Amino acid sequence: MASLSFTQIRGKNPVAEFSRTRPELGLTRPSRVGFRVFASESQTKPEPDLSVTVNGLHMPNPFVIGSGPPGTNYTVMKRAFDEGWGAVIAKTVSLDAAKVKNVTPRYARLRADANGSPKGQIIGWENIELISDRPLETMLKEFKQLKQEYPDRILIASIMEEYNKAGWEELIDRVEQTGVDAFEINFSCPHGMPERKMGAAVGQDCVLLEEVCGWINAKATIPVWAKMTPNVTDITLPARVALSSGCEGVAAINTIMSVMGINLTTLRPEPCVEGYSTPGGYSSKAVHPIALAKVMNIAKMMKSEFGDKDYSLSGIGGVESGGDAAEFILLGANTVQVCTGVMMHGYGIVKKLCSELQDFMKLHNFSSIEDFRGVSLEYFTTHTDLVRRQQEAIQQRKAVRKGLQSDKEWTGDGFVKETESMVSN
Repeated sequence: MASLSFTQIRGKNPVAEFSRTRPELGLTRPSRVGFRVFASESQTKPEPDLSVTVNGLHMPNPFVIGSGPPGTNYTVMKRAFDEGWGAVIAKTVSLDAAKVKNVTPRYARLRADANGSPKGQIIGWENIELISDRPLETMLKEFKQLKQEYPDRILIASIMEEYNKAGWEELIDRVEQTGVDAFEINFSCPHGMPERKMGAAVGQDCVLLEEVCGWINAKATIPVWAKMTPNVTDITLPARVALSSGCEGVAAINTIMSVMGINLTTLRPEPCVEGYSTPGGYSSKAVHPIALAKVMNIAKMMKSEFGDKDYSLSGIGGVESGGDAAEFILLGANTVQVCTGVMMHGYGIVKKLCSELQDFMKLHNFSSIEDFRGVSLEYFTTHTDLVRRQQEAIQQRKAVRKGLQSDKEWTGDGFVKETESMVSN
């Protein structure tokens, strides 16, 4: 997907405000060996450059804290910046936090070992957590403080509101005044308040989505990403609507609606709150293949329908290694978000992610993210085309046979070539 270039700047948000200067690469002098001095200097090969510029926002690396508990207050967001994350998306805020009532426990885990052994690797994670239950004014003060302390780092506000134009406009205006760099619109939370037309209730209804995106983009003066729900038949439909309605980018995927399981001793569902539960959002390693498919479909749609315009794509789902991130980027993602991975492994995982991604880039001689972004898209096709390709390959292999099938095929004129055709090295 190399034809997609995502550098659009919106409103009053110039690139220069967010740029970071990378240290100059110098020369290293070889050490002295024995009594002989080697006076020549050799230049070390520079490390692959992980920095990205997305919708005019410059990030030192493509790794972004996904909206959720890892971005729930000033202390944890500051920690994320200090650890080196490329950007932070705060936990979703709305105008009236008093309506948000969380419960505990609100998480449940799926392990790889049979019968849910506590020693098994965690591959699935369900949450029934709602958006931020902290007063909006408190969150706004913390956004402002973070931007004052980290003016060159990217802070993105995740917002969600009821089906009310005035409410959306007020929320956008108040959040923008803190100096945040962009919005991510939560059109995808699979649980919580669908009766108030919030979250996935909007993202699953393209007519509603188009209307709300229109309100948002008429008001916002900073880049807007629409976060997509996977709980639809064809994720390209809402993604297309969001981009056509003025959003600069899309993020995918949010969590998948799920029931983690039933406790076979108590016969109660998990996570269990006073003996009861409710379906929630599924994340972690087990959703990674599903997320890749959704991102691939969005990326192909963006390339074919919006290829000459500047839009961005943020990949989300089961990222715990640099290789996981590379897969999203190979499918066209500009950035990669991590939420559950931070909850499981801590904020320091970003160092591992960066190191492993650079190792992958060195292996293939990629010097920048753009060198390999989207290069795997061309290898996806239809099943009908796969059948055609395989039939053609079989015919070609039959036409160019290797070696002789029997002694009667030896000829005097082609003896040397016939011999060579059966040599393995």
